[in-house]
Amino acid sequence: MFKKLKEINSRPEPFQFYTADELWANEYTSKQMLDYHLNEAIDVSSRNQSFIERSVEWIVNRFGVSEKTKIADFGCGPGLYTTRFAERGAAVTGVDFSENSLKYAKKIAEEKGLEINYVHTNYLNFETTHRFDLITMIMCDFCALSPEQRKTMISKFASLLKVGGSVLLDVYSLNSFNQAKESAIYELNQLDGFWSPEDYYCFVNTFKYEKEKVTLDKYTIIEKSKTRMVYNWLQYFSVESVSEEFDGNGLKIESFYSNVAGDSFDSEATEFAIVARKR
Repeated sequence: MFKKLKEINSRPEPFQFYTADELWANEYTSKQMLDYHLNEAIDVSSRNQSFIERSVEWIVNRFGVSEKTKIADFGCGPGLYTTRFAERGAAVTGVDFSENSLKYAKKIAEEKGLEINYVHTNYLNFETTHRFDLITMIMCDFCALSPEQRKTMISKFASLLKVGGSVLLDVYSLNSFNQAKESAIYELNQLDGFWSPEDYYCFVNTFKYEKEKVTLDKYTIIEKSKTRMVYNWLQYFSVESVSEEFDGNGLKIESFYSNVAGDSFDSEATEFAIVARKR
């Protein structure tokens, strides 16, 4: 028991493990994530509906979205943004790891008579011959990627954008990092049964990495038949650190905002959005 508890409470190296498939490809948890996406009152997997509506209005105006605009939404989920972009006439591609989310998105597109190209893959592996005017990655997905994965992602943005095209994404700020605290808890059926339809105990260890400005929520899920671990990493950024990552590969950050609804940049906010353009 001591050895097992030591393993549960051990601190890995930053981004040592990558378990995105446990959230997005696992049949049970991906359905749970879809429920969070579709809960219009909360900001868990997606922003709440009123924010999304305001965000889409700003994006349409900021980037001049029209029938000629080609948009790719990375991590599109159940199509909360892609559907609205397509309704404005844009040619839209949605990329997501979750088959359940894409099934829902395709269903909505069919009901509304919208032609949206949905691609089921990890966006790190996404390839296409199409080139886009705008790429979006919303809900701080960029923060869940390791430094090497982010480097790959930025190169992919550059290769998939037309000259003059833009990428819009949001990230967590250092203010958010400073508010995070280390903790260790365990709970029966933690998150109201999120991890399994059967009873389980879940140990949750939150670690902070001061030098790297990274946090980890490490979930150890113990069921009768198996034990598994899920690692939820988050990178936190300053204006300077995110600029350093982007200002290369043909991309240049041109604007900062408080969020993807275009609110003015606030240095005290817990997250912020960037617009980078392909030169």
